[in-house]
Amino acid sequence: MNYKVKDIKSAAQGRMRIEWAESRMPVMMALREEYSKTKPLKGQRIAGCLHVTKETAVLIETLKIAGAEVSWSGCNPLSTQDEITAALAKSGISIYAWHGMSVKEFYWCIDRTLEFKPTLTLDDGADLIMSIHTRHKELISTVIGGTEETTTGVHRLRAMAADKKLKYPVIAVNDAETKWDFDNVYGTGQSSIDGILRATSVLIAGKTFVVAGYGHCGRGCALRAGGMGANVIATEVNPIQALKATLEGFRIMKMDEAAAVGDIFITATGMKDVIVKRHFEKMKDGAIVCNTGHYDCEINIPDLEKITKSKRTIRPNCEEYTLKNGRRIYLLAQGRLVNLAAAEGHPSEVMDMSFANQFLSQLRLVKEGKKFKNEVYSIPEEQDQRIATVKLSTMGIKIDKLTKEQISYADDYLAGT
Repeated sequence: MNYKVKDIKSAAQGRMRIEWAESRMPVMMALREEYSKTKPLKGQRIAGCLHVTKETAVLIETLKIAGAEVSWSGCNPLSTQDEITAALAKSGISIYAWHGMSVKEFYWCIDRTLEFKPTLTLDDGADLIMSIHTRHKELISTVIGGTEETTTGVHRLRAMAADKKLKYPVIAVNDAETKWDFDNVYGTGQSSIDGILRATSVLIAGKTFVVAGYGHCGRGCALRAGGMGANVIATEVNPIQALKATLEGFRIMKMDEAAAVGDIFITATGMKDVIVKRHFEKMKDGAIVCNTGHYDCEINIPDLEKITKSKRTIRPNCEEYTLKNGRRIYLLAQGRLVNLAAAEGHPSEVMDMSFANQFLSQLRLVKEGKKFKNEVYSIPEEQDQRIATVKLSTMGIKIDKLTKEQISYADDYLAGT
């Protein structure tokens, strides 16, 4: 078999969910129709490592319809939706992913996706790219280039490129305006709140909601929590981001202060040790702690374990830690991505644009990748504009256009006052 999934019998349920996503991803469906005839990805082998959701299935099947062979693994041990992997496996996609895999199994799955010697990679967090650069160096010569979906992965890859360790070009899909200003803000905000509610069923209104990191993802969480009536506090290390949060109506304080007053904590920084032992020790009885950054190291769980006298799973994706001081702390989704582990990830409508960027970037690599240097490349503005234009069109929205005179005026430096 060219797959390993939890239960192939759940394929029918997964197929219905994929069809639901298709009905809400008009940009992807338009691209699928446009490239189904020319098949520009014919002859390409794409290895993907990205959260296996219904939206990802739309991307995978669009890549296949455009001519590519595809092999896939999940990019997080708890984010895979098992009925989706079953549906993809049933349709002939090579896929290795299941919810709740161990770290060892996680990398085993990546290794399986690389067995067909990919010509292109598609990543979320750069674990696939890192696997090629460390454990499968023999594959580097066959890879034209790759794409990267998320902020954490882009940071890793830019650091590799600066250190001259990146061995093939990568396009930073995350940095497209039609990705980060929609997926990261509106997608993460809504889906993270969704994950918290599914795991706890608490009332958000009236709670003190602490967001660690006021980047795009943190801003989205703050906006949605504030919209539901929470008193939002943001913690930051960047003075500009802290100023933005302040001017958007949120309180700023250090985590050392916020730890004592927060009811719900969510980390969205991409940095390790954001919440550590001294913070846990200050927290209220009943405090809820979760993460929406890519890795589970933002919350120092070993520190929490050290000061815990007992632990139990009290609800799905909700573990109650009773500390030695008698207070209880509730950790959601084992500190992993709460929006994917405890909910379904971003809504289809925003992933429509993110995955359109992935698809078009793969096409760009086929066309131009062999000319690229081993660097991290940005999305062209024309691609951003194209995707936004199609998205507006599918929503029935029309916008104005500049006249020739206005275009000339914009560039006329002699016009003056």
